[in-house]
Amino acid sequence: MVAAASVVVAVGTATGLLSALDDGGGSGSEEARPAVTSSPLLAPLPARSSATPAPSASKSPSPAPSARTTTETRKPSRTPSPSLSPSVTRPEPAPEAERAPVPVSPRLYRNPDSKVLDWVRDHPDDPRRPVIEAEIADRPAAVWFADFSPSTIASRVRAVTAGAAGTGRVPVLVPYAVPDRDCGGASQGGAPDLGAYDGWIDAFAAGLGSDEVIVILEPDSVALSDCLSADRRSARFASLARAGRVLKAANPRARVYYDAGHSGWNAVAKQAARLRQAGAASAASSDGVFSNVSNFHRTGDEVAYDRRVLDALGGPVSLGAVIDTSRNGNGAPADGEWCDPDGRKLGRAPTTSTGEARIDAYLWVKLPGESDGCKGAPGTFTPSYAYDLAR
Repeated sequence: MVAAASVVVAVGTATGLLSALDDGGGSGSEEARPAVTSSPLLAPLPARSSATPAPSASKSPSPAPSARTTTETRKPSRTPSPSLSPSVTRPEPAPEAERAPVPVSPRLYRNPDSKVLDWVRDHPDDPRRPVIEAEIADRPAAVWFADFSPSTIASRVRAVTAGAAGTGRVPVLVPYAVPDRDCGGASQGGAPDLGAYDGWIDAFAAGLGSDEVIVILEPDSVALSDCLSADRRSARFASLARAGRVLKAANPRARVYYDAGHSGWNAVAKQAARLRQAGAASAASSDGVFSNVSNFHRTGDEVAYDRRVLDALGGPVSLGAVIDTSRNGNGAPADGEWCDPDGRKLGRAPTTSTGEARIDAYLWVKLPGESDGCKGAPGTFTPSYAYDLAR
């Protein structure tokens, strides 16, 4: 998969807007907390570099990307999924012409349940603690849902969205359970089949609530699909298009973004064509695309790439892009290493005020400090790695 996404949050001393920092990753302020589940490790792809499960880094044709495995990822049970509860009847979404674009709130949620916050609380005397707390633990980050658990997913999503609503903040959620994810790499797992996945998404949508929420739909599911036969790829894309429709019908204020890989991976025309098949060009299912999840490519490169993808994709002019800036402060390693490469650092602070046309947000999707599997066990918080990224 594409380079793993890590959750990084800087000490928040005030409420309000997060300021976007340059790629060097200076501090910002924010009150929300990181993800409940660790990001999966996303494994690298063929020739352009990236990381996967935060998964870990992603695969692509230049420096190889990575796979995504979260500490929450478990091998799916290969039995039919139990009936999902509650069963919700959702209205058909309005035609695209009637769907007004919803502006993204500048306030992002920091989930109070995260491995980095646990480490900060448990190590008050560690000399690395002030840096890790200020530069990572106190910044808002994504919450990953990477295990196939149909009976509990609705309540777990609801716990996060309700917590965010109670603080007036916007959570970033990452559903990561599509079958055959990561092409059997380090972040392998997910639902046993697409029927079970569709039911899991129905239950996930039931927990979204009615307040604003950002959904990063299935990292690597579009960019990393060459391992599937044409028929299986088409079936996956149909399921992803359905997922977007279900999520937006359940909560019209949900903003759903689809997998664009990253600037060092697939050619723009190829990626846009696949995104179109997956429903990313339809306002009924999509608000645009995301890129660089769990990877290291520079923000400027991603901005240019995402705009080209959006132009090739077509669809409503309201479609935008979000970029994972959690670990891209020094750009991607020249040798294409994706697994906890040395010399990386935090990127721009999470914000929805980017100042860039068609770029809706810079987010910390990969959880910074959670290992891709080289400096620690995949998906575990590794303080030495976090400290190296933050200082």
